[in-house]
Amino acid sequence: MVSALLVATAAKFSLLAPLYVLFGWITRNFYYFFGNYGVAIILLTILIRGLLIPLNIKSQKSMIKMQALQGKTAELQRKYGDDKQKYQEELMKLQQENGVGGLSGCLLPFLQLFFIWPIWRIVSGPLHYVSQVSEENINKMVSIADKAGLVHTARAMNETNHIGLIEALNNNSDFLRKCISEGYIKAEQILDFKFLGMDLTQTPAWNPITIVRDPKTYLPLLIFPVLVVATQILAMKLTTWLKPGYKEQKEAKERAKKNPARAGQVQEDQAEQMMKTMNVVLPIFMLFTTFTLPAAMGLYWVVGGIMGLLTQLIVFYMFTKPYELKKKEMEAKKANAFKKSK
Repeated sequence: MVSALLVATAAKFSLLAPLYVLFGWITRNFYYFFGNYGVAIILLTILIRGLLIPLNIKSQKSMIKMQALQGKTAELQRKYGDDKQKYQEELMKLQQENGVGGLSGCLLPFLQLFFIWPIWRIVSGPLHYVSQVSEENINKMVSIADKAGLVHTARAMNETNHIGLIEALNNNSDFLRKCISEGYIKAEQILDFKFLGMDLTQTPAWNPITIVRDPKTYLPLLIFPVLVVATQILAMKLTTWLKPGYKEQKEAKERAKKNPARAGQVQEDQAEQMMKTMNVVLPIFMLFTTFTLPAAMGLYWVVGGIMGLLTQLIVFYMFTKPYELKKKEMEAKKANAFKKSK
């Protein structure tokens, strides 16, 4: 309820209106081309996440530059010791001089949160943004539903949520005929919102009683929360495993544990600390919205998570791995030169 209220408030923010229209237009064209609402949501997600790949690449390049500056960073730590404020000032100066964006790695999670508003508007209000039914006609159909005593659906209807109205149109033939005869909606504007047998307008249920009462509807929808959690956990692990200098940092931390004198020598920059926070907050927020919004939102999160995993692997093999190999070659050359000098 809280998440729905938050997104509903943000949805009314007029500056985002062009995004609602744009995302609705894209989803509509994907739907009419492929004839499947789930496929349309998947393709919309791929398009959005694909546009974020350059930011992913920029973030990875920034991490590689930070790794290259590790020696100078360690020197700053030795120089300023316990003066953390001075250390942070000099570190930021060093990063700016070398073109390293300290907070660039945190921008991607924030953009993911930003895009939830237009996506939510599409999955909660598909009659207007995908089917192109006017808001005036939607309000008239809601009024008819109220007068007809469709309480179980009318309570879910408002200017940003059409799910209850869609349910009434699908389940009440008399109501559907009246709406069509009055010209409030055309037969071709009534879309099929099912994907692999699952109704993407329904909200996944966490309550066992609800699931037992209608297992055919709610049991399959649990796949979305499960996959949301699984993809996010894997994404967090990959972010750690594939970042530049992961092995060296892990070894340094292990040495610090064994030798108290080394404690504090391995420090995290501000971006890493914020990234860790986002890695905890974002999955919780995603899981919460999955259980409070239509299942199409869960599909968006799952596909987005898979896209994120693939992007991490692509960026690793394109940038991080070559950098690590080049670094090892340079270290080997220095070692050989040192041996020859002796």
